[in-house]
Amino acid sequence: MSLTYKKQSVQTDVLTLARERVRTLYDRFDRVAVSFSGGKDSTVALHVTLDEARLRGRLPLEVVFWDEEAIQPETIEYVARVRALADVALRWLCVPVKHRNACSRKHPYWHPWAPEDRAKWCRPLPPGATTELAGFDRQAIPVCNALVFPPSGGQVALVMGIRAAESLRRYRSVAKRVTDNWLAQDTHAKHVVLAKPVYDWTTEDVWTAPRALGWDYNRAYDVMTAAGISRHAQRVCPPYGEEPLRGLWQYAQCWPELWEKMVQRVPGAATAGRYCQSPVYAHGERAESPPEGMTWQQAIAAALQKWPAQQRGAIAARIKQEMGAHVTRNGKGVPIPDAADVGLSWQFLYMVAVRGDLKVRKSVQVAGDGGTRFEGT
Repeated sequence: MSLTYKKQSVQTDVLTLARERVRTLYDRFDRVAVSFSGGKDSTVALHVTLDEARLRGRLPLEVVFWDEEAIQPETIEYVARVRALADVALRWLCVPVKHRNACSRKHPYWHPWAPEDRAKWCRPLPPGATTELAGFDRQAIPVCNALVFPPSGGQVALVMGIRAAESLRRYRSVAKRVTDNWLAQDTHAKHVVLAKPVYDWTTEDVWTAPRALGWDYNRAYDVMTAAGISRHAQRVCPPYGEEPLRGLWQYAQCWPELWEKMVQRVPGAATAGRYCQSPVYAHGERAESPPEGMTWQQAIAAALQKWPAQQRGAIAARIKQEMGAHVTRNGKGVPIPDAADVGLSWQFLYMVAVRGDLKVRKSVQVAGDGGTRFEGT
């Protein structure tokens, strides 16, 4: 259970605040590096950090790019332009990290650049890519910071382009503390702190800065804009995860040649491309009632049985945890409603069972005197 605080308005603009935060990083840490995705948010984080590195003569700036293989050609071109900057030392990592595949219950994960899948790769390895990391064993990206930044290099501040407005999970990550809420200890590397200096930027802020300051950006966004996709819906990350899945159709529309390779690369992608915004994948409108002839509890049990044993156990534990939190909040004997805008419902638990939500992207919203709380996960 966690408590989040009410938003507080300030008079200082977000660019000034971001620069102040980055200055704090250079004052406190031995090394400052940027985790760069090629997206709009990490673009802002990169340039704000690079400006401070130049002022202090702390060049070249360390930048890490995890190449997730199934990405737009404009993203590849943009990252190559960043790597070519004289003030940047970019590590281009092409290793088979563990990635979520919400397209398939039978194959809940996939590994970009896996050697055994070379014939199915969406594109050739880029020149100068790092394909091996000491100690790497196909972990997920967040687990790998200790491999990229060994403890012998001192205390590291890893700048990330994470904004609270992007998702509920990201909002929660910065709303738990009043002081230094934009800093978080890496749970997998004690010498690494995750820094989010642009966490309070809006989408409008993110797009104003490159225009006003002349920063380069990823032209994949221009392709999406031309296709009629709103700025708020545009993403450059691999679209196979639970939340990005709803935008999977954009690849077929904007990058048809890449899409032909993507559907062969990841199990279930072709089906998900057709139904990613439907209740089949627990997107769009939530089911108003359980499947015909079933109660909500029976529907949840049936949905769980479709998952492999390991994932089934994790999802069932998540559902049990949510139900326990409901008892804690409301007391024993208070039934779980079929549907509810605030608080737990069988409808919400069914969505978790169908989608999996293995990264805990969705949480129960609870109204309280201290602001909005997100409990149970």
